[in-house]
Parts: sequence; C-alpha cells; structure tokens
Amino acid sequence: MCSPEPINCFPVLVNILSNTFLRLSNSTARLRVWSRLFYVAENTELKIYIFFGLLTYLLVLAAGLPPLFAMSSVEDYKVKS
Repeated sequence: MCSPEPINCFPVLVNILSNTFLRLSNSTARLRVWSRLFYVAENTELKIYIFFGLLTYLLVLAAGLPPLFAMSSVEDYKVKS
C-alpha cells in the first residue's frame, strides 16, 4: 500500500482511516487523498513575477549591507579598537 518513501505513506494512511470511519458511520461518501504537495503547472508569467520579485529583494538587501559594515568599522575607529 505504501511506497518506500515516507512522504507517500501518511496520505495513504489518512485515506484508509478516514474511509474506514466513514464506513463505520454508514456513510456512502468516500474521501480521496493526494500526496502531491503543489499543483504542477507551467505558468511562465508566475515564474517571471517571482524571479523579478526575488531579484528586487536581493538588490535592496545588497544595497543595505555595505553601510552596515561601514558603520561597524566607524564604531571600531571611534573606540580605537
């Protein structure tokens, strides 16, 4: 029932248990469980949006780091360490 990969075992176990409890309560409904974490689709617009968002974030981060190191050096110079 389970493949050797542990990520597949839990959804199968949840499916078996939930359907067992539904049968015990005399229900005709059934549950299906998938082990895929995300919907896989090729959406190039979304990939481009995420890429440029992360690029912008990294550029802002890179612009803010050198002054941080410079201030540390100035503080060291002031206390003559």
